[in-house]
Amino acid sequence: MVIGVHSPKFPTEKITANVRAAVARHGIEHPVVNDADFAIWNEYAVRAWPTLVLIDPQGKIVGQQAGEISADDFAQVIGAMVEDFGAQGLINHIPLPGLEPPTDKPPQLLEYPSKLLLASGGRLFVSDTGHNRILEVQLSLDGLSGELVRVFGTGEPGLTDGHITAARLSGPHGLALVEAETGATLYVADTENHAIRAVDLVRETVATVAGTGEIGRALRDADLTPTAVDLRSPWALVAIGDLLFIAMAGSHQVWVLIEQNRLAVFAGNGREALVDGPRYEASFNQPSDLVLDMGHLFVVDAEASAIRAISLQENAQVHTLIGQGLFEFGDIDGTGADVRLQHPTGLCSDGQLIYIADSYNHKIKTLDPATGAVQSLIGTGEPGSADGDFAEATLYEPEGVAFTDGRLYIADTNNHLIRVADLTTRQVHTLALS
Repeated sequence: MVIGVHSPKFPTEKITANVRAAVARHGIEHPVVNDADFAIWNEYAVRAWPTLVLIDPQGKIVGQQAGEISADDFAQVIGAMVEDFGAQGLINHIPLPGLEPPTDKPPQLLEYPSKLLLASGGRLFVSDTGHNRILEVQLSLDGLSGELVRVFGTGEPGLTDGHITAARLSGPHGLALVEAETGATLYVADTENHAIRAVDLVRETVATVAGTGEIGRALRDADLTPTAVDLRSPWALVAIGDLLFIAMAGSHQVWVLIEQNRLAVFAGNGREALVDGPRYEASFNQPSDLVLDMGHLFVVDAEASAIRAISLQENAQVHTLIGQGLFEFGDIDGTGADVRLQHPTGLCSDGQLIYIADSYNHKIKTLDPATGAVQSLIGTGEPGSADGDFAEATLYEPEGVAFTDGRLYIADTNNHLIRVADLTTRQVHTLALS
């Protein structure tokens, strides 16, 4: 029996409703304790996320390990324990209840949408993460409604290439589009598959261009054959020419895929920390989105509640624009070191300002990279789904944001909605999808 113990780092993670939503989103079936005040954490002398504690049928601790583990590492140990204690008659096969899905939940088009991509011709691509698929939406002229025109993926989790009606994805997030005279390719950060997928929008086929489907465990910094490399939770993408930059959240790095045939580390030494400097020596903290503008690659560093910038000239350097470290977070506007975010996950740019999906503060904020000034734009700081004026509208853990023609499109993740913010009228609308 597995019992999860959730000891929260961020204030919003202490709220049981938010924990329940996270458990449902990740398909966790075992019971989970909300250890909001760290009582269980302290009883078991835990010091790191994650920590696994092995308890025998008599309630005694027989093993403890901090850090990520694989099932294979513990299979023999647990198997021996089952055989031993089973022979003693000490194992009772009594299942414990997990999270029961709501019986009155109506069907919905979106489930935990995470990232958005706007393309020419009024097209909007949506990572429908909870449904393991990508949607292509044709927006109306006013941008307030849209018609679903294509679906990429069956909706069942898996790593299967082929026609878009037969291919399978698993928890996709970031998107990037490369258009050429010969066609267009939509790249997908297929997060739970630890892979990068390429959707040929003309032939309507899906192919794996990086990753094996297995989670990577070793840091590699040389040029590598992309489909022979185990990736680690690719979360966001941005393309320029033949380069596809990848926010590799699990290894705390930014990688680059070159012409689909070479893969290398672009920035980050793999340590989880907030360290600036030359790009190979810098450290990141679960990079979760990327935007390329103003001569820099901007990175949202979710676990450090930070915004980083990588210069793109020779001898590129990493600079921290906002953020102080892994345990410095909050909801404070201002300039530079005074600013606090709380687990931001999304970025986009209008060429002058950076828009931030400050997920755990349930807000969209703006950053002026020239001055370091950050201001709340949309959201009250409380979760909700109200439309209306920017100051009164509410969001619920938005994870993605995209800009076009004076409008922001927001992946309002825990509301299972796409929201539209008109920057001229300063009004928020819910995108009507058909």
